[in-house]
Amino acid sequence: MTPATTPRRRLLAPLLAALAMFGPFSIDTIFPAFPAIEADLRASPLAMQQTISAYLIAYALMSLAHGPLSDALGRRRVILAGVAVFVLASVGCALAGSIEALLAFRALQGLSAGAGMIVGRAIIRDCFDGVEAQKLMSTVSMIFGVAPAIAPIVGGWVVAFARWPMIFWLLAAFALALWLACLVLLPETHPHERRLALSLRGLGAGYRRVVGDRAFLPLALAGALNFNALWVYISSAPAFVLNLLRLDAQQFAWLFVPAIGGMMTGAFLSGRVAGRLSAASTVRLGYAIMLGASAANLLTAVLLPAPRVPWSVLPIGLHAVGIGMTFPTLTLLLLDRFPQHRGAVSSLQAFVSLLISAAIAGVLSPWLADRPLKLALAAAASTVLGFAGWRTYRRRERRPITNPT
Repeated sequence: MTPATTPRRRLLAPLLAALAMFGPFSIDTIFPAFPAIEADLRASPLAMQQTISAYLIAYALMSLAHGPLSDALGRRRVILAGVAVFVLASVGCALAGSIEALLAFRALQGLSAGAGMIVGRAIIRDCFDGVEAQKLMSTVSMIFGVAPAIAPIVGGWVVAFARWPMIFWLLAAFALALWLACLVLLPETHPHERRLALSLRGLGAGYRRVVGDRAFLPLALAGALNFNALWVYISSAPAFVLNLLRLDAQQFAWLFVPAIGGMMTGAFLSGRVAGRLSAASTVRLGYAIMLGASAANLLTAVLLPAPRVPWSVLPIGLHAVGIGMTFPTLTLLLLDRFPQHRGAVSSLQAFVSLLISAAIAGVLSPWLADRPLKLALAAAASTVLGFAGWRTYRRRERRPITNPT
């Protein structure tokens, strides 16, 4: 891009971070309100857990379309449409009078929330190369990390002073403010001459090219499984915080501040080492942190007679440092393999991660959340599998191949 059309990083970073954060914010904010929603809508605990799964499954399915749509129609148009739909979906959640209606509007939230995060990653790679791209990706990840940390805290205080629908009214207001900011500040970074024709056949061909690349699956699984080691705890937060740690609805910060603070720290470190350490060295360091934290988490779960703060959350925060350190590098390694299909790659990466997250939230979390050792074992297993994906990618990378374009 020319200097005139390349947005400055200091302006782009907070805007893209806000676009990425409103999706996760809408997941975590309602956790403290679970008991109130359950009572108001006469919903079972299992049905309440599906408010996460419905959101994530819809998010995953639509993530396959956000990137290709932005490749064909432009980044700005897709983001503005996605944020607008999210505003309407949040209003629907606030007005829901039954658990069925709430689940339907949560799914609509999920369909629209991915536009900001998925297309935002493609925007970064549209505008910047090499070290600059890694620094911006790290900055966005660091700012983005604020959302899951403050979301349950905000939700807890909202339900302390107002009824649970106020959470969704606040989400609608936040998304509307973000839509207006994008309307004024977000430039189009994908010019007409670089756009791809929008067709099912072309979409299928693009996805086949990406999935057929022997580096895609191990890299995508490495990033997804790394994050989902933390998601094991985030999706189980109501049970972990309220039942296992025996805290109240205003004390979700005991889990989320260390976890998301760790991710922000890792993202900051990733930006600091950009240009000083190779991509492989950065990822190796991140895995050393994650595997060490997994061991500490298992020991804590075994040795403590009952989980308690701060000891039961410190290893989770350390683990998150490694996740935040590796994620920007793994994402850029993926995007750089397909410069003409960055939107599609970002969509597929999100799809893989979200499918795993949805399975954890809807199937595994209700079974894991009653014992701290189960949670620790699941997080450790996810990390080990992610590391196996990274090692598989490294082995394949050493073989002589032609980079797809």
